[in-house]
Amino acid sequence: MKRIRVKYSKLGKQKAWGLAHSDELIEVDIRLKGRKALEILLHEICHILSPEDSEEEVVRKSVILTKTLWHEGYRRIDNTEDIPLQNGET
Repeated sequence: MKRIRVKYSKLGKQKAWGLAHSDELIEVDIRLKGRKALEILLHEICHILSPEDSEEEVVRKSVILTKTLWHEGYRRIDNTEDIPLQNGET
């Protein structure tokens, strides 16, 4: 898996904040902002990475990740890619 693709759209008709698809694609409601947007993004990523986890386990993991990253000051500021990831990819 190279990366999980993220699509932003209005999900009101689906009555969901986010959706995980089996083809390594997630959808996140475009109207979400800040910490809630981060939480839902992480929640759907957890579904893709650990499809065997129960919904309760996905919620638990995504909330812990959200609280940790938010506390550490991670916010959507820019998307520069000049420093590679741990595996060397940019």
